[in-house]
Amino acid sequence: MGKLKGLAAGIFWALDTVVIGIALRQAVFCNTKEAVFLAPFISTFLHDFCSCIWMLLYTGIKKGFGRVLRALHTKSGRFIVLGALFGGPVGMTGYVSAVKFLGPSYTAAISALYPAFGSFLAWIFLKERMKRTQMIGFSLSLSGMVLLGLLTKGQKPENFVLGFGCVLLCVAGWALEVVICAYGMKDAKVNNEQALMIRQSTSAMSYGIVILIVLKEASFVISVAATEAIGIIGAAACFGTASYLCYYATIRRLGPSLAMTLNITYVAWAFIFEFLFLRKIPQAESIFCSSLILTGAFVTAYGATDTDVPLKTG
Repeated sequence: MGKLKGLAAGIFWALDTVVIGIALRQAVFCNTKEAVFLAPFISTFLHDFCSCIWMLLYTGIKKGFGRVLRALHTKSGRFIVLGALFGGPVGMTGYVSAVKFLGPSYTAAISALYPAFGSFLAWIFLKERMKRTQMIGFSLSLSGMVLLGLLTKGQKPENFVLGFGCVLLCVAGWALEVVICAYGMKDAKVNNEQALMIRQSTSAMSYGIVILIVLKEASFVISVAATEAIGIIGAAACFGTASYLCYYATIRRLGPSLAMTLNITYVAWAFIFEFLFLRKIPQAESIFCSSLILTGAFVTAYGATDTDVPLKTG
């Protein structure tokens, strides 16, 4: 079940990626130079704000507010807050900015390199080890991603260098997030759902402070909220919340490295959903590389058992 949730995290994140790409094409984000510049920041804030609302509803249905507050006052809860700052304001801003400059497919492919950095950090800080089979599968996935960048034909996006810089910011933020949050969830007092509620609240609040108070862009936020773009962003946030619920559950149960390997299958799913929603036909090289990524993920998942990872599941 843990591995299926890991794959589900990748599927939902691919949907989030494609839908947020559609939102960024709306006129409200393209009609002025200021709108183009602020689009990644405003859309990311609204994305995480909507995700926070979805998590509030989810937590309310499960009557878990009291447990979230208790978790927040623990040392592990504070680690989740720290991880949220890296994953949200740093990682998500980089990711959405890259979607804006590179498009969903390129962004999904390049950003999926974050497990390599994350596994390195997990090896250093969490003393996590991977079996030989898992290492082979992980290498296949990484090879697929590298080949995707090398073999994909066609002209690269105009803002490729800027977009690539945004992806690197995303890679660093997400890798730090998963390792820090995995450490926080080693405490039985903080489960994956409580961790995600803390994560999304922290991200939304930090964005709100920067955008609404520091940058004073409340008028732009309101103008976006008055268009159909907010509905698209809300839908993307719903998929993103579902992805995070599955992702954090997999981190807690199977450990960061396996969770990341299963999650990066969003690279392949993104091509599929981009075709379904945008009628963009993937190239043969893209299909081959995506298949390689998926194969590597399945090999990695097959090589692990739910008892391989020392994280608590309480």
